[in-house]
Amino acid sequence: MNYSLAKTDIEKETQKGVLTTAWRRLVPLMSEERRPVIISIIAILASSAVSLVVPIIIAHIVDTYIVGKNFNGVLMFSGLLTIIFIAGLFSNYIQIITMGGVGRRLLFNLRNKIFVKLQELPVAFFNQNKSGDLISRINNDTDKLNQFFSQALMQFMSNIILIIGTAIFIVFINFWLGIIALIPAIIALIATQLLNPWVKKTSLKSLRTLGNMSAEIQESINNFKVIVAFNRLDYFRNRFKEVNQENYSASVSAGVASNVFNPIYVLASSLAQLAVLAYGIYLISLGNFTVGLLIGFLLYVNNFYSPLRQLASVWSSLQLALAGLDRISEVLALESNIKIMPKDCETAKITSDHASAILEFKNVSFGYVDGTDVLRGINFALEKGKTYALVGPTGGGKTTTASLMARLYDPSRGDIFLEGRNIQCYLPEERAKKIGFILQEPFLFNGTVRENILYGNGDYDHYTNDELVKMLEEANLTKLLERFSDGLDTKIVSSGDAISLGQKQLVAFIRATLRNPDILILDEATANIDTVTEQLLGEIIDQLPAKTTKVVIAHRLNTIADADEIFFVNAGKITPAGSMEHALEMLLHGKRKS
Repeated sequence: MNYSLAKTDIEKETQKGVLTTAWRRLVPLMSEERRPVIISIIAILASSAVSLVVPIIIAHIVDTYIVGKNFNGVLMFSGLLTIIFIAGLFSNYIQIITMGGVGRRLLFNLRNKIFVKLQELPVAFFNQNKSGDLISRINNDTDKLNQFFSQALMQFMSNIILIIGTAIFIVFINFWLGIIALIPAIIALIATQLLNPWVKKTSLKSLRTLGNMSAEIQESINNFKVIVAFNRLDYFRNRFKEVNQENYSASVSAGVASNVFNPIYVLASSLAQLAVLAYGIYLISLGNFTVGLLIGFLLYVNNFYSPLRQLASVWSSLQLALAGLDRISEVLALESNIKIMPKDCETAKITSDHASAILEFKNVSFGYVDGTDVLRGINFALEKGKTYALVGPTGGGKTTTASLMARLYDPSRGDIFLEGRNIQCYLPEERAKKIGFILQEPFLFNGTVRENILYGNGDYDHYTNDELVKMLEEANLTKLLERFSDGLDTKIVSSGDAISLGQKQLVAFIRATLRNPDILILDEATANIDTVTEQLLGEIIDQLPAKTTKVVIAHRLNTIADADEIFFVNAGKITPAGSMEHALEMLLHGKRKS
Protein backbone atom coordinates (compact mmCIF):
# COMPACT_ATOMS: atom_id res chain seq x y z
CA MET A 1 0.00 0.00 0.00
CA ASN A 2 1.26 3.47 -0.90
CA TYR A 3 1.57 5.65 2.21
CA SER A 4 3.68 8.40 0.63
CA LEU A 5 2.72 11.91 1.72
CA ALA A 6 4.45 13.54 -1.24
CA LYS A 7 1.18 14.60 -2.90
CA THR A 8 -2.25 15.65 -1.71
CA ASP A 9 -5.70 15.77 -3.25
CA ILE A 10 -6.87 18.25 -0.63
CA GLU A 11 -4.98 21.03 -2.42
CA LYS A 12 -7.30 20.68 -5.41
CA GLU A 13 -10.34 20.95 -3.15
CA THR A 14 -9.17 24.08 -1.36
CA GLN A 15 -8.71 25.95 -4.61
CA LYS A 16 -12.40 25.66 -5.48
CA GLY A 17 -13.78 27.92 -2.75
CA VAL A 18 -11.46 29.10 -0.04
CA LEU A 19 -13.96 30.62 2.38
CA THR A 20 -16.48 27.80 2.03
CA THR A 21 -13.82 25.12 2.35
CA ALA A 22 -12.10 26.95 5.23
CA TRP A 23 -15.35 27.19 7.16
CA ARG A 24 -16.23 23.53 6.54
CA ARG A 25 -12.77 22.27 7.55
CA LEU A 26 -11.81 24.62 10.39
CA VAL A 27 -15.08 24.81 12.32
CA PRO A 28 -15.07 21.08 13.32
CA LEU A 29 -11.73 21.66 15.03
CA MET A 30 -13.53 23.98 17.48
CA SER A 31 -16.35 21.54 18.28
CA GLU A 32 -15.10 21.15 21.86
CA GLU A 33 -14.56 24.88 22.34
CA ARG A 34 -18.11 26.18 21.85
CA ARG A 35 -18.35 28.13 25.10
CA PRO A 36 -15.15 30.20 24.74
CA VAL A 37 -15.87 30.74 21.03
CA ILE A 38 -19.38 32.05 21.85
CA ILE A 39 -17.87 34.38 24.47
CA SER A 40 -15.36 35.61 21.88
CA ILE A 41 -18.10 36.21 19.31
CA ILE A 42 -20.11 38.25 21.84
CA ALA A 43 -16.97 40.28 22.60
CA ILE A 44 -16.41 40.80 18.87
CA LEU A 45 -19.97 42.02 18.39
CA ALA A 46 -19.55 44.47 21.26
CA SER A 47 -16.24 45.74 19.87
CA SER A 48 -17.72 46.06 16.37
CA ALA A 49 -20.71 47.96 17.74
CA VAL A 50 -18.30 50.47 19.26
CA SER A 51 -16.59 50.99 15.91
CA LEU A 52 -19.95 51.42 14.15
CA VAL A 53 -21.55 53.95 16.50
CA VAL A 54 -18.51 56.20 17.02
CA PRO A 55 -18.55 57.92 13.56
CA ILE A 56 -22.25 58.77 13.72
CA ILE A 57 -21.77 60.20 17.23
CA ILE A 58 -18.84 62.29 16.01
CA ALA A 59 -20.94 63.52 13.07
CA HIS A 60 -23.69 64.50 15.54
CA ILE A 61 -21.19 66.33 17.77
CA VAL A 62 -19.81 68.32 14.82
CA ASP A 63 -23.17 69.30 13.32
CA THR A 64 -25.00 69.94 16.60
CA TYR A 65 -22.50 71.12 19.23
CA ILE A 66 -19.32 72.29 17.47
CA VAL A 67 -21.17 74.25 14.76
CA GLY A 68 -23.50 75.61 17.46
CA LYS A 69 -20.50 76.31 19.75
CA ASN A 70 -22.07 74.34 22.59
CA PHE A 71 -18.96 73.14 24.38
CA ASN A 72 -20.88 71.61 27.28
CA GLY A 73 -22.46 69.25 24.78
CA VAL A 74 -19.01 68.51 23.33
CA LEU A 75 -17.69 67.62 26.80
CA MET A 76 -20.74 65.48 27.59
CA PHE A 77 -20.44 63.45 24.39
CA SER A 78 -16.64 63.25 24.82
CA GLY A 79 -17.28 61.53 28.15
CA LEU A 80 -19.74 59.20 26.43
CA LEU A 81 -17.14 58.36 23.76
CA THR A 82 -14.57 57.66 26.50
CA ILE A 83 -16.92 55.16 28.13
CA ILE A 84 -17.61 53.53 24.74
CA PHE A 85 -13.87 53.26 23.98
CA ILE A 86 -13.20 51.66 27.38
CA ALA A 87 -15.99 49.14 26.73
CA GLY A 88 -14.44 48.35 23.32
CA LEU A 89 -11.00 47.92 24.91
CA PHE A 90 -12.43 45.52 27.51
CA SER A 91 -14.22 43.54 24.78
CA ASN A 92 -10.98 43.21 22.79
CA TYR A 93 -9.14 42.00 25.90
CA ILE A 94 -11.77 39.32 26.61
CA GLN A 95 -11.65 38.13 23.00
CA ILE A 96 -7.82 37.93 22.90
CA ILE A 97 -7.55 36.03 26.21
CA THR A 98 -10.36 33.62 25.34
CA MET A 99 -9.19 32.75 21.83
CA GLY A 100 -5.59 32.48 22.99
CA GLY A 101 -6.71 29.62 25.23
CA VAL A 102 -8.65 28.05 22.36
CA GLY A 103 -5.56 28.12 20.14
CA ARG A 104 -3.31 26.52 22.75
CA ARG A 105 -5.80 23.77 23.53
CA LEU A 106 -6.31 23.14 19.84
CA LEU A 107 -2.55 22.88 19.37
CA PHE A 108 -2.31 20.42 22.27
CA ASN A 109 -5.17 18.22 21.01
CA LEU A 110 -4.02 18.24 17.38
CA ARG A 111 -0.49 17.21 18.28
CA ASN A 112 -1.85 14.40 20.45
CA LYS A 113 -4.18 13.28 17.67
CA ILE A 114 -1.40 13.22 15.05
CA PHE A 115 0.98 11.34 17.35
CA VAL A 116 -1.68 8.75 18.21
CA LYS A 117 -2.44 8.35 14.49
CA LEU A 118 1.26 7.81 13.72
CA GLN A 119 1.33 5.03 16.31
CA GLU A 120 -1.60 3.35 14.56
CA LEU A 121 0.09 3.32 11.15
CA PRO A 122 2.12 0.32 9.92
CA VAL A 123 5.86 0.04 9.42
CA ALA A 124 5.35 0.56 5.67
CA PHE A 125 4.27 4.17 6.35
CA PHE A 126 7.55 5.03 8.06
CA ASN A 127 9.54 3.30 5.32
CA GLN A 128 7.96 5.61 2.74
CA ASN A 129 8.15 8.95 4.59
CA LYS A 130 10.94 10.96 6.16
CA SER A 131 10.74 11.33 9.92
CA GLY A 132 11.91 14.96 9.71
CA ASP A 133 8.89 15.83 7.57
CA LEU A 134 6.58 14.08 10.04
CA ILE A 135 8.14 16.08 12.89
CA SER A 136 7.56 19.27 10.90
CA ARG A 137 3.89 18.36 10.50
CA ILE A 138 3.54 17.83 14.26
CA ASN A 139 5.45 20.98 15.27
CA ASN A 140 5.34 23.60 12.52
CA ASP A 141 2.05 22.87 10.76
CA THR A 142 0.04 22.61 13.98
CA ASP A 143 1.61 25.87 15.17
CA LYS A 144 0.32 27.61 12.02
CA LEU A 145 -3.19 26.53 13.05
CA ASN A 146 -2.57 27.69 16.61
CA GLN A 147 -1.51 31.15 15.38
CA PHE A 148 -4.58 31.40 13.20
CA PHE A 149 -7.07 30.39 15.90
CA SER A 150 -5.45 32.34 18.74
CA GLN A 151 -4.70 35.53 16.76
CA ALA A 152 -6.19 35.71 13.30
CA LEU A 153 -9.60 33.98 13.41
CA MET A 154 -11.37 36.46 15.68
CA GLN A 155 -9.69 39.35 13.93
CA PHE A 156 -10.96 37.87 10.68
CA MET A 157 -14.51 37.60 12.03
CA SER A 158 -14.33 41.06 13.58
CA ASN A 159 -13.21 42.56 10.29
CA ILE A 160 -15.97 40.80 8.36
CA ILE A 161 -18.63 42.05 10.82
CA LEU A 162 -17.20 45.57 10.73
CA ILE A 163 -17.03 45.59 6.93
CA ILE A 164 -20.64 44.41 6.52
CA GLY A 165 -21.95 46.76 9.24
CA THR A 166 -20.07 49.75 7.83
CA ALA A 167 -21.31 49.04 4.31
CA ILE A 168 -24.89 49.07 5.60
CA PHE A 169 -24.33 52.34 7.47
CA ILE A 170 -22.77 54.26 4.57
CA VAL A 171 -25.39 53.09 2.08
CA PHE A 172 -28.11 54.07 4.55
CA ILE A 173 -26.58 57.53 5.14
CA ASN A 174 -26.30 58.32 1.42
CA PHE A 175 -26.91 55.64 -1.19
CA TRP A 176 -24.87 57.03 -4.10
CA LEU A 177 -22.01 58.21 -1.91
CA GLY A 178 -21.99 54.73 -0.39
CA ILE A 179 -21.87 53.07 -3.82
CA ILE A 180 -18.93 55.30 -4.82
CA ALA A 181 -17.13 54.28 -1.62
CA LEU A 182 -17.69 50.55 -2.25
CA ILE A 183 -16.67 50.34 -5.93
CA PRO A 184 -12.86 50.18 -5.24
CA ALA A 185 -13.52 47.44 -2.67
CA ILE A 186 -15.39 45.34 -5.22
CA ILE A 187 -12.44 45.61 -7.62
CA ALA A 188 -10.02 44.63 -4.81
CA LEU A 189 -12.15 41.59 -3.90
CA ILE A 190 -12.16 40.40 -7.52
CA ALA A 191 -8.34 40.68 -7.56
CA THR A 192 -8.23 38.71 -4.29
CA GLN A 193 -10.33 35.90 -5.72
CA LEU A 194 -8.08 35.65 -8.77
CA LEU A 195 -4.88 35.55 -6.68
CA ASN A 196 -6.14 33.08 -4.03
CA PRO A 197 -5.01 29.84 -5.76
CA TRP A 198 -1.49 31.20 -6.24
CA VAL A 199 -1.25 32.33 -2.60
CA LYS A 200 -2.47 28.93 -1.36
CA LYS A 201 -0.06 27.07 -3.63
CA THR A 202 2.99 29.08 -2.53
CA SER A 203 2.06 28.71 1.16
CA LEU A 204 1.76 24.93 0.82
CA LYS A 205 5.07 24.72 -1.04
CA SER A 206 6.78 26.72 1.71
CA LEU A 207 5.56 24.29 4.37
CA ARG A 208 6.63 21.29 2.31
CA THR A 209 10.14 22.62 1.75
CA LEU A 210 10.40 23.36 5.48
CA GLY A 211 9.50 19.71 6.15
CA ASN A 212 12.14 18.57 3.64
CA MET A 213 14.76 20.74 5.33
CA SER A 214 13.84 19.28 8.75
CA ALA A 215 14.22 15.78 7.30
CA GLU A 216 17.65 16.63 5.86
CA ILE A 217 18.84 18.08 9.17
CA GLN A 218 17.70 15.00 11.08
CA GLU A 219 19.36 12.63 8.61
CA SER A 220 22.66 14.52 8.85
CA ILE A 221 22.60 14.58 12.66
CA ASN A 222 21.64 10.90 12.98
CA ASN A 223 24.46 9.86 10.65
CA PHE A 224 27.07 12.36 11.77
CA LYS A 225 29.61 9.71 12.81
CA VAL A 226 29.43 8.11 9.37
CA ILE A 227 29.78 11.53 7.72
CA VAL A 228 32.92 12.27 9.73
CA ALA A 229 34.35 8.78 9.25
CA PHE A 230 34.09 9.06 5.45
CA ASN A 231 35.00 12.75 5.47
CA ARG A 232 31.88 13.65 3.50
CA LEU A 233 30.99 16.86 5.28
CA ASP A 234 31.06 18.56 1.88
CA TYR A 235 28.45 16.15 0.48
CA PHE A 236 25.92 16.72 3.27
CA ARG A 237 26.76 20.42 3.36
CA ASN A 238 25.87 20.67 -0.32
CA ARG A 239 22.69 18.63 0.18
CA PHE A 240 21.61 20.93 3.00
CA LYS A 241 22.50 23.95 0.91
CA GLU A 242 20.17 22.69 -1.82
CA VAL A 243 17.18 22.09 0.47
CA ASN A 244 17.88 25.32 2.34
CA GLN A 245 17.96 27.22 -0.96
CA GLU A 246 14.72 25.54 -2.01
CA ASN A 247 13.10 26.52 1.29
CA TYR A 248 14.48 30.06 0.98
CA SER A 249 13.03 30.48 -2.51
CA ALA A 250 9.70 29.02 -1.45
CA SER A 251 9.62 31.22 1.67
CA VAL A 252 10.34 34.35 -0.37
CA SER A 253 7.56 33.45 -2.79
CA ALA A 254 5.22 32.75 0.13
CA GLY A 255 6.17 36.07 1.72
CA VAL A 256 5.45 37.94 -1.51
CA ALA A 257 2.17 36.08 -1.90
CA SER A 258 1.19 36.76 1.71
CA ASN A 259 1.72 40.51 1.32
CA VAL A 260 0.42 40.97 -2.21
CA PHE A 261 -3.06 41.97 -0.99
CA ASN A 262 -1.93 44.81 1.26
CA PRO A 263 -0.97 47.33 -1.46
CA ILE A 264 -4.13 46.43 -3.40
CA TYR A 265 -6.32 47.34 -0.42
CA VAL A 266 -4.26 50.45 0.41
CA LEU A 267 -4.81 51.69 -3.15
CA ALA A 268 -8.53 50.86 -2.98
CA SER A 269 -8.84 52.75 0.35
CA SER A 270 -7.08 55.82 -1.01
CA LEU A 271 -9.24 55.90 -4.14
CA ALA A 272 -12.42 55.50 -2.08
CA GLN A 273 -11.53 58.31 0.33
CA LEU A 274 -10.58 60.61 -2.55
CA ALA A 275 -13.84 59.88 -4.38
CA VAL A 276 -15.95 60.31 -1.21
CA LEU A 277 -14.20 63.58 -0.33
CA ALA A 278 -14.74 65.00 -3.84
CA TYR A 279 -18.38 63.94 -4.12
CA GLY A 280 -19.10 64.88 -0.49
CA ILE A 281 -17.83 68.44 -1.00
CA TYR A 282 -19.98 68.63 -4.10
CA LEU A 283 -23.06 67.55 -2.08
CA ILE A 284 -22.25 70.11 0.64
CA SER A 285 -22.06 72.84 -2.00
CA LEU A 286 -25.56 71.83 -3.12
CA GLY A 287 -26.79 71.94 0.47
CA ASN A 288 -27.65 68.23 0.46
CA PHE A 289 -24.99 67.23 2.98
CA THR A 290 -23.36 68.53 6.15
CA VAL A 291 -19.75 68.83 7.22
CA GLY A 292 -20.35 66.55 10.21
CA LEU A 293 -21.88 63.85 8.00
CA LEU A 294 -18.92 64.08 5.61
CA ILE A 295 -16.47 63.69 8.50
CA GLY A 296 -18.48 60.75 9.84
CA PHE A 297 -18.71 59.29 6.35
CA LEU A 298 -14.93 59.48 5.91
CA LEU A 299 -14.54 57.74 9.26
CA TYR A 300 -16.89 55.02 8.06
CA VAL A 301 -14.88 54.66 4.85
CA ASN A 302 -11.75 54.25 6.98
CA ASN A 303 -13.64 51.71 9.13
CA PHE A 304 -14.51 49.83 5.96
CA TYR A 305 -11.09 49.78 4.29
CA SER A 306 -8.92 49.45 7.40
CA PRO A 307 -10.38 45.97 8.12
CA LEU A 308 -9.87 45.12 4.44
CA ARG A 309 -6.19 46.00 4.77
CA GLN A 310 -5.98 43.91 7.95
CA LEU A 311 -7.67 41.07 6.09
CA ALA A 312 -4.63 41.00 3.79
CA SER A 313 -2.41 39.79 6.65
CA VAL A 314 -5.19 37.71 8.19
CA TRP A 315 -5.81 36.15 4.79
CA SER A 316 -2.19 35.03 4.54
CA SER A 317 -2.51 33.48 8.02
CA LEU A 318 -5.65 31.69 6.82
CA GLN A 319 -3.78 30.37 3.77
CA LEU A 320 -0.94 29.11 5.95
CA ALA A 321 -3.42 27.52 8.36
CA LEU A 322 -5.21 25.77 5.49
CA ALA A 323 -1.89 24.63 4.02
CA GLY A 324 -0.88 23.29 7.43
CA LEU A 325 -4.28 21.63 7.83
CA ASP A 326 -3.78 20.01 4.41
CA ARG A 327 -0.58 18.36 5.60
CA ILE A 328 -2.08 17.40 8.96
CA SER A 329 -5.20 15.99 7.29
CA GLU A 330 -3.03 13.87 5.00
CA VAL A 331 -1.74 12.02 8.06
CA LEU A 332 -5.06 11.86 9.92
CA ALA A 333 -6.85 10.51 6.84
CA LEU A 334 -4.53 7.50 6.54
CA GLU A 335 -5.71 4.10 7.70
CA SER A 336 -3.49 1.17 8.59
CA ASN A 337 -3.68 -1.82 6.29
CA ILE A 338 -2.80 -4.00 9.30
CA LYS A 339 -6.39 -4.70 10.32
CA ILE A 340 -7.80 -6.92 13.05
CA MET A 341 -10.30 -9.31 11.44
CA PRO A 342 -13.84 -9.78 12.85
CA LYS A 343 -14.34 -11.89 15.95
CA ASP A 344 -15.81 -14.81 14.02
CA CYS A 345 -12.38 -15.41 12.48
CA GLU A 346 -11.17 -16.68 15.85
CA THR A 347 -12.65 -20.05 15.02
CA ALA A 348 -10.70 -20.27 11.75
CA LYS A 349 -8.45 -23.35 11.67
CA ILE A 350 -5.65 -24.44 9.41
CA THR A 351 -7.04 -26.51 6.58
CA SER A 352 -3.83 -28.36 5.73
CA ASP A 353 -1.60 -31.18 6.91
CA HIS A 354 0.09 -28.88 9.45
CA ALA A 355 -2.68 -28.43 11.98
CA SER A 356 -0.17 -28.83 14.84
CA ALA A 357 2.21 -26.14 13.53
CA ILE A 358 2.72 -23.06 15.65
CA LEU A 359 3.22 -20.94 12.53
CA GLU A 360 2.37 -21.61 8.90
CA PHE A 361 2.68 -19.70 5.63
CA LYS A 362 0.07 -20.71 3.02
CA ASN A 363 0.60 -19.44 -0.53
CA VAL A 364 2.11 -16.21 0.84
CA SER A 365 3.32 -13.53 -1.55
CA PHE A 366 4.58 -10.12 -0.55
CA GLY A 367 5.91 -7.03 -2.31
CA TYR A 368 6.80 -3.53 -1.23
CA VAL A 369 5.28 -0.37 -2.66
CA ASP A 370 7.28 -0.53 -5.91
CA GLY A 371 5.23 -3.60 -6.88
CA THR A 372 8.08 -6.11 -7.09
CA ASP A 373 7.34 -9.34 -5.19
CA VAL A 374 10.00 -10.19 -2.60
CA LEU A 375 8.27 -13.49 -1.81
CA ARG A 376 6.07 -15.51 -4.17
CA GLY A 377 3.75 -18.40 -3.26
CA ILE A 378 5.56 -19.39 -0.05
CA ASN A 379 4.46 -22.49 1.87
CA PHE A 380 6.13 -23.78 5.03
CA ALA A 381 5.29 -24.63 8.63
CA LEU A 382 7.16 -24.30 11.94
CA GLU A 383 6.69 -26.84 14.70
CA LYS A 384 6.65 -26.02 18.40
CA GLY A 385 9.95 -26.13 20.26
CA LYS A 386 12.19 -26.47 17.20
CA THR A 387 14.94 -24.19 15.97
CA TYR A 388 14.79 -22.92 12.40
CA ALA A 389 17.38 -21.00 10.46
CA LEU A 390 16.88 -18.67 7.49
CA VAL A 391 19.95 -18.28 5.29
CA GLY A 392 20.45 -16.68 1.92
CA PRO A 393 22.24 -13.85 0.13
CA THR A 394 21.78 -10.22 1.16
CA GLY A 395 18.46 -8.93 -0.15
CA GLY A 396 17.08 -12.44 -0.57
CA GLY A 397 14.08 -11.84 1.70
CA LYS A 398 15.12 -13.22 5.11
CA THR A 399 14.22 -10.13 7.14
CA THR A 400 11.04 -9.69 5.10
CA THR A 401 10.01 -13.25 6.01
CA ALA A 402 10.71 -12.59 9.70
CA SER A 403 8.77 -9.30 9.52
CA LEU A 404 5.78 -11.16 8.10
CA MET A 405 6.04 -13.69 10.94
CA ALA A 406 5.88 -10.85 13.48
CA ARG A 407 3.14 -9.17 11.41
CA LEU A 408 5.04 -5.97 10.82
CA TYR A 409 3.50 -6.36 7.35
CA ASP A 410 0.59 -8.34 5.94
CA PRO A 411 1.08 -10.54 2.88
CA SER A 412 -0.09 -9.25 -0.48
CA ARG A 413 -1.68 -12.64 -1.09
CA GLY A 414 -2.10 -15.79 0.98
CA ASP A 415 -2.49 -16.37 4.72
CA ILE A 416 -0.29 -16.72 7.79
CA PHE A 417 -1.56 -18.84 10.67
CA LEU A 418 -0.43 -18.67 14.31
CA GLU A 419 -1.45 -21.63 16.46
CA GLY A 420 -4.20 -22.55 14.05
CA ARG A 421 -5.74 -19.08 13.78
CA ASN A 422 -5.17 -16.52 11.08
CA ILE A 423 -2.58 -14.13 12.48
CA GLN A 424 -4.92 -11.26 11.58
CA CYS A 425 -7.31 -12.51 14.29
CA TYR A 426 -4.89 -11.62 17.09
CA LEU A 427 -4.99 -8.30 18.88
CA PRO A 428 -1.58 -6.55 18.81
CA GLU A 429 -0.97 -7.19 22.52
CA GLU A 430 -1.81 -10.88 22.10
CA ARG A 431 0.53 -11.24 19.15
CA ALA A 432 3.34 -9.36 20.91
CA LYS A 433 3.18 -11.76 23.87
CA LYS A 434 3.48 -14.78 21.62
CA ILE A 435 6.20 -13.50 19.27
CA GLY A 436 9.49 -11.99 20.38
CA PHE A 437 11.55 -10.15 17.74
CA ILE A 438 15.20 -9.12 18.22
CA LEU A 439 16.25 -6.79 15.41
CA GLN A 440 19.73 -6.48 13.96
CA GLU A 441 19.75 -2.80 14.96
CA PRO A 442 17.61 -2.67 18.12
CA PHE A 443 15.96 0.58 19.11
CA LEU A 444 16.10 1.63 22.74
CA PHE A 445 14.41 4.55 24.47
CA ASN A 446 15.92 7.28 26.60
CA GLY A 447 15.86 6.02 30.17
CA THR A 448 17.40 3.12 32.06
CA VAL A 449 18.07 -0.54 31.32
CA ARG A 450 15.14 -1.43 33.58
CA GLU A 451 12.70 0.79 31.67
CA ASN A 452 13.84 -0.63 28.35
CA ILE A 453 13.64 -4.31 29.25
CA LEU A 454 10.17 -3.82 30.73
CA TYR A 455 8.90 -1.89 27.72
CA GLY A 456 5.64 -3.49 26.57
CA ASN A 457 5.77 -6.00 29.42
CA GLY A 458 3.40 -4.86 32.15
CA ASP A 459 3.69 -8.10 34.13
CA TYR A 460 6.80 -6.87 35.97
CA ASP A 461 6.12 -3.13 36.21
CA HIS A 462 5.37 -3.36 39.94
CA TYR A 463 8.56 -5.34 40.71
CA THR A 464 11.32 -3.71 42.71
CA ASN A 465 14.85 -3.89 41.30
CA ASP A 466 15.73 -6.75 43.66
CA GLU A 467 12.63 -8.70 42.62
CA LEU A 468 13.39 -8.07 38.96
CA VAL A 469 17.00 -9.22 39.38
CA LYS A 470 15.72 -12.42 40.97
CA MET A 471 13.39 -12.91 38.01
CA LEU A 472 16.33 -12.42 35.64
CA GLU A 473 18.30 -15.04 37.59
CA GLU A 474 15.52 -17.55 37.09
CA ALA A 475 15.61 -16.78 33.38
CA ASN A 476 19.46 -17.17 33.30
CA LEU A 477 19.82 -13.52 32.21
CA THR A 478 21.86 -12.04 35.07
CA LYS A 479 25.18 -12.65 33.29
CA LEU A 480 23.97 -10.30 30.57
CA LEU A 481 22.94 -7.69 33.14
CA GLU A 482 26.47 -7.82 34.59
CA ARG A 483 27.74 -6.25 31.34
CA PHE A 484 26.21 -2.94 32.49
CA SER A 485 28.12 -0.90 35.06
CA ASP A 486 25.05 0.29 37.01
CA GLY A 487 22.90 -2.78 36.39
CA LEU A 488 19.22 -1.99 35.95
CA ASP A 489 19.88 1.70 36.63
CA THR A 490 22.35 2.11 33.75
CA LYS A 491 21.40 5.18 31.72
CA ILE A 492 20.54 4.74 28.07
CA VAL A 493 20.37 7.48 25.45
CA SER A 494 18.68 6.20 22.30
CA SER A 495 20.73 8.30 19.88
CA GLY A 496 23.99 8.51 21.81
CA ASP A 497 27.01 6.45 22.78
CA ALA A 498 26.17 5.85 26.44
CA ILE A 499 26.29 2.12 25.68
CA SER A 500 27.69 0.17 22.75
CA LEU A 501 25.63 -1.34 19.92
CA GLY A 502 26.45 -4.77 21.33
CA GLN A 503 25.07 -3.73 24.74
CA LYS A 504 21.94 -2.44 23.02
CA GLN A 505 21.47 -5.88 21.48
CA LEU A 506 21.84 -7.43 24.94
CA VAL A 507 19.07 -5.19 26.28
CA ALA A 508 16.88 -6.15 23.32
CA PHE A 509 17.67 -9.82 23.98
CA ILE A 510 16.71 -9.55 27.67
CA ARG A 511 13.55 -7.64 26.72
CA ALA A 512 12.44 -10.31 24.25
CA THR A 513 13.31 -13.45 26.26
CA LEU A 514 11.88 -12.12 29.53
CA ARG A 515 8.45 -12.29 27.93
CA ASN A 516 8.78 -16.07 27.39
CA PRO A 517 7.40 -15.86 23.85
CA ASP A 518 6.14 -18.90 21.99
CA ILE A 519 8.23 -17.81 18.97
CA LEU A 520 11.55 -16.01 19.28
CA ILE A 521 12.90 -14.40 16.08
CA LEU A 522 16.58 -13.39 16.07
CA ASP A 523 17.49 -11.24 13.06
CA GLU A 524 21.31 -11.11 13.11
CA ALA A 525 20.93 -10.62 16.88
CA THR A 526 24.59 -11.50 17.53
CA ALA A 527 26.09 -9.47 14.70
CA ASN A 528 27.66 -6.86 17.03
CA ILE A 529 28.50 -9.15 19.96
CA ASP A 530 31.86 -10.71 20.82
CA THR A 531 32.40 -14.47 20.59
CA VAL A 532 32.28 -15.08 24.36
CA THR A 533 28.99 -13.20 24.73
CA GLU A 534 27.64 -14.96 21.67
CA GLN A 535 28.34 -18.32 23.31
CA LEU A 536 26.59 -17.08 26.45
CA LEU A 537 23.55 -16.06 24.41
CA GLY A 538 23.57 -19.48 22.80
CA GLU A 539 23.47 -21.12 26.23
CA ILE A 540 20.57 -18.89 27.30
CA ILE A 541 18.68 -19.70 24.10
CA ASP A 542 19.24 -23.42 24.72
CA GLN A 543 17.72 -23.02 28.19
CA LEU A 544 14.54 -21.38 26.93
CA PRO A 545 11.31 -23.32 27.62
CA ALA A 546 10.95 -26.42 25.45
CA LYS A 547 7.81 -24.97 23.87
CA THR A 548 9.68 -21.96 22.45
CA THR A 549 10.15 -22.03 18.68
CA LYS A 550 13.28 -20.20 17.57
CA VAL A 551 13.82 -18.59 14.16
CA VAL A 552 17.42 -17.50 13.54
CA ILE A 553 18.56 -15.26 10.70
CA ALA A 554 22.33 -15.20 10.35
CA HIS A 555 25.06 -14.81 7.77
CA ARG A 556 27.59 -16.64 9.95
CA LEU A 557 26.76 -20.31 9.52
CA ASN A 558 28.30 -21.30 12.87
CA THR A 559 25.40 -19.53 14.60
CA ILE A 560 22.87 -21.89 12.99
CA ALA A 561 24.82 -25.16 13.28
CA ASP A 562 22.36 -26.59 15.81
CA ALA A 563 19.20 -25.66 13.86
CA ASP A 564 16.64 -28.44 13.43
CA GLU A 565 15.85 -27.22 9.94
CA ILE A 566 17.45 -24.72 7.60
CA PHE A 567 15.54 -22.74 4.95
CA PHE A 568 17.26 -21.08 2.04
CA VAL A 569 15.65 -17.73 1.12
CA ASN A 570 16.37 -16.17 -2.25
CA ALA A 571 14.69 -14.90 -5.43
CA GLY A 572 11.22 -14.93 -3.88
CA LYS A 573 11.36 -18.57 -2.78
CA ILE A 574 11.96 -20.39 0.51
CA THR A 575 13.49 -23.84 0.05
CA PRO A 576 14.41 -26.46 2.71
CA ALA A 577 18.19 -26.64 2.68
CA GLY A 578 18.69 -29.93 4.51
CA SER A 579 22.21 -30.21 5.91
CA MET A 580 24.68 -27.46 6.72
CA GLU A 581 26.81 -28.49 3.75
CA HIS A 582 23.85 -28.18 1.40
CA ALA A 583 22.94 -24.82 2.91
CA LEU A 584 26.51 -23.58 2.34
CA GLU A 585 26.43 -24.85 -1.25
CA MET A 586 23.09 -23.12 -1.91
CA LEU A 587 24.34 -19.92 -0.31
CA LEU A 588 27.51 -19.84 -2.42
CA HIS A 589 25.53 -20.67 -5.56
CA GLY A 590 22.91 -18.04 -4.70
CA LYS A 591 25.57 -15.37 -4.22
CA ARG A 592 27.20 -16.20 -7.54
CA LYS A 593 23.81 -16.15 -9.24
CA SER A 594 22.85 -12.82 -7.70
